[in-house]
Amino acid sequence: MAQFTEAFYTNGVLKPKAELGLHEAQRVRLIVEPLDDSSDRGDRPAALRRLLAGIEGMQFFSRGRLPSRDDLHDRPERTELAVDERR
Repeated sequence: MAQFTEAFYTNGVLKPKAELGLHEAQRVRLIVEPLDDSSDRGDRPAALRRLLAGIEGMQFFSRGRLPSRDDLHDRPERTELAVDERR
């Protein structure tokens, strides 16, 4: 069962904020995502500027023509429909 918690890294040791309920010497898999504690979390305008700058660098839209409905869906040809209807 996966668990998510924060931890502090001190003197080469990760110390979880919450009890993990693991057995002594139990092997686990870690994915470490550093949390930026140094940023001012109360500075909403600066956070919004960073968000908008990040979005500006993303590509959400195609520069080419958009696909038609027929491009998106496999549709049988009209002749195939006529053959199927005769059966």
